[in-house]
Formats: sequence, structure tokens, C-alpha cells
Amino acid sequence: MTFTSFHSTFLVVLLLASSCSHGQDTHQNPATAGNQTAIVVYNPISKRDTTMEKVTKTDEQWLDELSSEEFRIARKKGTERAFTGKYWNHHDDGTYTCRCCGSYLFSSSTKYESGSGWPSFYDVVSSKNVRLESDFALGVERTEVLCARCDAHLGHVFDDGPRPTGLRYCINSASMSFVPKQDEAP
Repeated sequence: MTFTSFHSTFLVVLLLASSCSHGQDTHQNPATAGNQTAIVVYNPISKRDTTMEKVTKTDEQWLDELSSEEFRIARKKGTERAFTGKYWNHHDDGTYTCRCCGSYLFSSSTKYESGSGWPSFYDVVSSKNVRLESDFALGVERTEVLCARCDAHLGHVFDDGPRPTGLRYCINSASMSFVPKQDEAP
């Protein structure tokens, strides 16, 4: 097999794999199946599930609310450079929320130093608050982490994290905000 025919075969296999899994979540929130406008998310402050409206906005609306860097990363699936985000070396107690819609994502109690240069967590606040999707953008399969409420790109999850989950949620600072523990409402 020549290099050209191998390359063509590889591209066909890659395209088939991508089309078969494109848009299929590895975890789908039942409230978001189909085109429903309501979603059930978990609120760690009230310790209850809450039904909220799914957030859908145009690019122009997002650009009015986000910086150009936040828009590039959270809405267009970009990545910030390692060791540059405001939360990669952040150690305060509290909760990390979605920069786009405010959904609770990660607790500071699950944050750890992975050495990757991005904020890393070994667990989410609730699997209801995030959505996982196959990502073939770099030619290999990765698992993308998205906000379940507004579909913001948060980062990726890998299976090389610490116990108890063995997961490493590698998340862009630009996709998150932080609520300090003393500011969290009871």
C-alpha cells in the first residue's frame, strides 16, 4: 500500500468514525433529550436538583457578554495556553461555575495540581451539570466536556487522574467563573 492510498484510507476511516459518533453524548441529561428547553441541573448550595431553562443565544449575543478570548474558548471550542489562565494556580475554597450561564461545575475540594497548566479536577459537582461528547478535532478521539445548560466548551476529560475517580477534567479558566465559599448563598 502506498503512502497516498494509506492516507486516503485513514481519512475515510476517520470520517466514518466521526460521522457515526458526532453529536452522540457519552452522558446525556434526560431533560435535554431532543429539543426541549428545560434542563435539570444540581445546585450544590441548596443540595437539590433544579429545573432551569436551556440557554441558547446567537454569537452576537454571546459576544456582548463575553470577552473575545472567552468567546473563542467557550463558544468556539478554543483552548487557552497552558499556565496562562487565571484559575490554573488558584487555591481558594468555593465553586467554579460556567462563565456563560452560571451553572455549578466543579468544587474547589476536587481541584488538584496535575502539572498540565490548566485547572484540573477529579470530579464534577454533578453529572447533570455537564455533558460529555466525543471529539475528533485533532484526529484522535478525546472526550470533550461541555456545560449541559448552555453547551459552552469547558475542556476535556482524561482517565489519568487521581483517586477516587481516576479522572482529570482539564478545564479552561476562560470558560469558568469562581464563587468564593463565603459568597455562596445558603
